[in-house]
Amino acid sequence: MGKSKKTRRIAEKRFAQMKRMISLSDSRIKEKDRAPPKKKKPEDPHKLKVNEVPQVSSALFFQYNTQLGPPYHILVDTNFINFSIKYKLDIVQNMMDCLYAKCIPYITDCVLGELEKLGQKYKVALKIIKDPRFERINCMHKGTYADDCLVQRVTQHKSYIVATNDKDLKRRIRKIPGVPIMYIAHHRYTIERMPDAYGAPKT
Repeated sequence: MGKSKKTRRIAEKRFAQMKRMISLSDSRIKEKDRAPPKKKKPEDPHKLKVNEVPQVSSALFFQYNTQLGPPYHILVDTNFINFSIKYKLDIVQNMMDCLYAKCIPYITDCVLGELEKLGQKYKVALKIIKDPRFERINCMHKGTYADDCLVQRVTQHKSYIVATNDKDLKRRIRKIPGVPIMYIAHHRYTIERMPDAYGAPKT
């Protein structure tokens, strides 16, 4: 056996012995050798005890979201509109072709703000979302960052489908139970996590 291997094995044995050592506060050690127990801070009897449990939405029945059903309410993200223009897809028509039911696309103030910030290049997108078939949702928060706003909305209200092609936003939405995602793949709209019970094809 080489010298380096031998020293390594000795070091490993010593490490294993150190791991097996009993802690000084262990009850198996004699009382005189035992470390004194750590004193707990006395609890204030007047202090309110707060136990918060995240409330599960009443809309969820196992993996099914009972609030989802035609007409479908779809929150549209900025890049979803831009990808639709790029692939020359009519947003409302393709949504209905995907879900086989009436769809109402919703535009939040922050999505509109993001499109306005993008400038003249995206004036076609602004023209499209001013269509009367698109519903407007007013935002109460500061700034125009749409991702946080959309995540917050679908967490509070389980009646929406989120239309986005943003990988980060999709990852965040997947963590919220009962919220399907609509995205563009192979030049058409596809729905993710939409069970057969809602009348839409499962993907």
